Amino acid sequence: MRKVRAVLVSAVMVLGVSLTVSAAPAHADSTVKLSGVFTDLSECERIGTKGITQNWWDHYSCVWEPRYGYYFLYA
Repeated sequence: MRKVRAVLVSAVMVLGVSLTVSAAPAHADSTVKLSGVFTDLSECERIGTKGITQNWWDHYSCVWEPRYGYYFLYA
């Protein structure tokens, strides 16, 4: 009985991990990517604007992450 239970538990674990790894978050947007990390907002905005004028992307946002202490440019 112990062997059957061990095999069954292993099968359930493998199935759970495979479903977890293959699942993407519902809010994931594949068109928005991290494009830079900056110490000041003005530099982030400058590169974001340059990206628009150079046709690298059509929109961007600079997001402050307090736990890292940097601005992240998403475009």
